[in-house]
Amino acid sequence: MSRMLFVNLPVKDLDAARRFFGDLGFEFNATFSDDSCTAMVVNELTWVMLLVESRFKDFIEDDICDTSTSVETLTCLSADSREEVDALVDRALASGGAAWGKLQDEGFMYLRAFRDLDGHVWEVMWMDPSAPA
Repeated sequence: MSRMLFVNLPVKDLDAARRFFGDLGFEFNATFSDDSCTAMVVNELTWVMLLVESRFKDFIEDDICDTSTSVETLTCLSADSREEVDALVDRALASGGAAWGKLQDEGFMYLRAFRDLDGHVWEVMWMDPSAPA
């Protein structure tokens, strides 16, 4: 069975979040988007639902994490090369994101990370598929 993954993230400004992730090359599915959320397509099995905070609160019983003081999750995207890692993170930084953590270069694995406009942490990683396990 192939499972789909839907990541739901609260955002303060939906238009700004859409522009930010659009600048990173992501597309959005209009069928599952409205004025309170947008469906960002990572691939056919992975979607990120960006929901304005008031809409996000409809789905939770707790408080929304304060990303200025805490990290609620590490979302890691794969890349096909080290160059793609650098290009995606550099675009995120140029589009208003903030650098996060340290560059990790283990030879067979290369990783950089950024915070999006709402403080969510995104890692971008390349791993050599021929490296021994």
